[in-house]
Amino acid sequence: MMIKTFASAVHGIDATTITVETDVSQGIRFSLVGLPDNAVKESQQRIEAALRLNSYKWPRQKIIINMAPADLRKEGSSYDLPLAIAVLAASEQISSEKLEKFVLMGELSLDGTLQPIKGALPIAIKAREEGFEGFILPVQNAREAAVVDQLKIYGVENITQVVDFFNEESELEETVVDTREEFYKMLNASDVDFSDVKGQENVKRALEIAAAGGHNVIMIGPPGAGKTMLAKRIPTILPPFTLHEALETTKIHSVVGRIDKETSLMTERPFRSPHHTISDVALVGGGTYPQPGEISLAHNGVLFLDELPEFKRTVLEVMRQPLEDRKITISRAKFSVEYPASLMLVASMNPCPCGYYNHPTKECVCGPGMVPKYLNKISGPLLDRIDIHLEVVPVPFKKLSELNETEGSQVIRERVIHARQIQSERYNGMDGIFCNAQMSSRQIRDYVHLDSTSNTLLKNAMERLGLSARAYDRILRVARTIADLENSETVESPHISEAIQYRSLDRESWGS
Repeated sequence: MMIKTFASAVHGIDATTITVETDVSQGIRFSLVGLPDNAVKESQQRIEAALRLNSYKWPRQKIIINMAPADLRKEGSSYDLPLAIAVLAASEQISSEKLEKFVLMGELSLDGTLQPIKGALPIAIKAREEGFEGFILPVQNAREAAVVDQLKIYGVENITQVVDFFNEESELEETVVDTREEFYKMLNASDVDFSDVKGQENVKRALEIAAAGGHNVIMIGPPGAGKTMLAKRIPTILPPFTLHEALETTKIHSVVGRIDKETSLMTERPFRSPHHTISDVALVGGGTYPQPGEISLAHNGVLFLDELPEFKRTVLEVMRQPLEDRKITISRAKFSVEYPASLMLVASMNPCPCGYYNHPTKECVCGPGMVPKYLNKISGPLLDRIDIHLEVVPVPFKKLSELNETEGSQVIRERVIHARQIQSERYNGMDGIFCNAQMSSRQIRDYVHLDSTSNTLLKNAMERLGLSARAYDRILRVARTIADLENSETVESPHISEAIQYRSLDRESWGS
């Protein structure tokens, strides 16, 4: 008897429906075809034990299973459940009437319980697109998949529940999540706030500009100046997720299995802070079977690289293309995968190996030439892609001991949201452009018009600092954001002047 069940394969951050065709006939051989990897091939032993321990029989007959499309590689152990149900249905141990209405996914333990899977959200989205009635999966992933409306989500704990459901001996409890209610309930939840930061008013101002325009930032200063503390609070001043951004970000984290059982939809912008020993593949994504890297996990959020010069040169250089294109394409001989990578890069570093170059009270003990050598670990092309360079100085005791309440994240966020709304109206209808940092050179010419004073100011800065054409564009983008924060339609000389100040690492005096 030939039976079809339906599963799904995740490719990139999208899913493809897999048809599991199972035929049970006379004979004794078991064949599993359709380009399965080792984890899928090993499913026979897991399924056989799970069926036996739950009083079902593994047919002592010839079993042929084809996973179509046969030219698409099937990876992982989450095909155990559709394979097991297909074998039971083909051997007439369960009814097959409702099988075509459901997508099944789940890894089986030897006792028949189901283990969580990866990629539940993109699988659910694909199931709805293709008109399936429901999706049966492990209970740990049920809330994550229930974000998708117009699709019945059934979270199950063991294979017996699934068998009884198809035999109409019992009903499964549908998992229902009010996506919008969940989304807005947790939208502004955060454990940190900019009011925790004492002093550093000039740095806060620069980070507000960066958040308003989506600009990349590098902070340079001695240990203990507050660079990491400031970076961790940047997500609290970024505009709240839109529902579309939340779904897109949740899909990426779902693919790598980072959504816990209590979470249905991500509501906080991601903040990723990889260690400096990270490999280039772990950062940008890839591997034998490509997975999203830290850059994609930071999509719509912040990627924080602490102690930037300590990262391997090859790791930093692979970031250059994603920072420009805001996407990553991983190519293999037979296929390519594209991951989104629209993020705000925030980096920090010490000014020298000992950390105290330019310190107001402590003396730098680095030898001659060590400071430029340390700074040169970061290539010019990468620095060019960072819009705002900040010098962070230690906060004096007087400021630290003040009891006055400083400006909180919510107040700053309101100004950032207002600036982003101006940009949203400006770039309305332009594909892939949402903030000033994404402007092309042509759009800069359209939206940044300088008067003679501003033009002369920028010309002198370019000549004196030896700035590149890319740095020129970056200054104009930052100036446009400063003007938006001040609700100014035109970019004026004070905006240009402030934007030039945020190119501190371009100055000849640094490290000389």
